[in-house]
Amino acid sequence: MPSPIPLPIDPPKHSALEDLQGFSISLVTTAIGLSFITQLGFITGQTAGLALVISYLTDWSFSWVFWIINIPFYALAWTQMGKEFTLKSIACVTALSLLMEVVPNWMQFSHLNPLFGIVAFGVLTGYGLLGTFRHKGSLGGLGVVALYAQDRFGIRAGLVQLGFDAILFGVAFFLFAPERVLYSLLGALILNGVIAFNHRRDRYIAP
Repeated sequence: MPSPIPLPIDPPKHSALEDLQGFSISLVTTAIGLSFITQLGFITGQTAGLALVISYLTDWSFSWVFWIINIPFYALAWTQMGKEFTLKSIACVTALSLLMEVVPNWMQFSHLNPLFGIVAFGVLTGYGLLGTFRHKGSLGGLGVVALYAQDRFGIRAGLVQLGFDAILFGVAFFLFAPERVLYSLLGALILNGVIAFNHRRDRYIAP
């Protein structure tokens, strides 16, 4: 059996064009996933979930709420994750906020099975988030904290997010119908499972 090809010790970085296409695919995928649950009236975890809860309770635009509540996390990103990561995260959050103003109107369903919708959300959004991580960015908020915890303490990013989600969903049970929250919880578990199983820096070739 031939020996495996050794990975480069100092692999080349992504080019600006590679980052652009990577982020574009990731953000469109994430926006589609979020559109599934917003049309079902479900929530999710992490910062997007908090923004959805606020949006449902106040009728404020999810896009604006999501963009605003991410602002405080940029300070942590700047000091702990660096300038490049922070600027990319700001760009990703802004782009996703803009996409969420239009994508839900472009993609509507006369019928959407709740179970299929929540599974599709978890898979699409999970891989969308992986794409942003892969190109040294994030969708802000808890993603910044999760990546910092993984890099600094070796705690899987998905597990950090799962802990926050447990608190968020615990509160959601007092605000929304149990069935609505249970469907939403399934989606969050799938999303975080995708990240926990696939976000491994030691398996990456390019930074």
